[in-house]
Amino acid sequence: MMKFLEKHLGKAWLLLVYAFLYLPLLFMVVFSFNSTRQDARFTGFSLRWYEALTRDSKIVEGFFLSLKVAAVTGVLSATLGTFAAFVLVRYKRFFGRTLFSGMVNAPLVMPEVVIGLSLLLLMVGAQNLLGWPERGMLTIILGHTLMGMAYAMVVVQSRLLEMDRAIEEAAMDLGARPHQVFFLVTLPNIFQAILAAFLLSFTLSFDDVVISEFLSGPGVNTLPQVIFGYARRGINPTIYAAATLLITTVTVVIVAYSVWVARQTRRREREIAAASRS
Repeated sequence: MMKFLEKHLGKAWLLLVYAFLYLPLLFMVVFSFNSTRQDARFTGFSLRWYEALTRDSKIVEGFFLSLKVAAVTGVLSATLGTFAAFVLVRYKRFFGRTLFSGMVNAPLVMPEVVIGLSLLLLMVGAQNLLGWPERGMLTIILGHTLMGMAYAMVVVQSRLLEMDRAIEEAAMDLGARPHQVFFLVTLPNIFQAILAAFLLSFTLSFDDVVISEFLSGPGVNTLPQVIFGYARRGINPTIYAAATLLITTVTVVIVAYSVWVARQTRRREREIAAASRS
């Protein structure tokens, strides 16, 4: 009996954890196809709430705004995070390194409410002093980039720490300059990590509510903000449809990345095997 418990207890516990995390999402997806507004009973399959979703201009505009904000945030976060990770890994000693490391990592442990409030005060002060920027899409991107850059830096930093520096040193021995080594040797080797950082930042930006609430302006609302606003006024099955659309978008991005990584890994293994045979 003890052996049976030891063998299957871990699997059962893992199954319970997954059920706790994902059953509510499955419940919401199923009820987005409910034919009536009832929440406790599924009365029949219907696409009426998705049709209502397409007629809701706030949700449609919020969805496309979220896509644009997340895409720009992902690019900026991955770029800045890569440079920050490279500096921290490759340069062990420089003036202000401890302060720089602490500032880059601060958004990882700082509550989003505090980040959003501080950025709001900064943006308002800058607007009063310089007349720019006005709260809207740009300020949301800046706020999301601050948060996403920290996560992107962690992802890229872990890959840089694992990377064999001998290939960089070999390139420099062959006459390559530091910037050539970075773009021709280091960057291709950490590209998967950069892509993972982009997707992580994209996902965090796409479903963020707190920072967006602080930094958005009048008439500028992302999809999570619209969903949150509707939910405060009462349950509407259209919210389920919008949230299902949100989940689907994030899932497609993650699955596409996983498939790409798997194909790249198989291709690399075939190349290594072919090289060893020759």
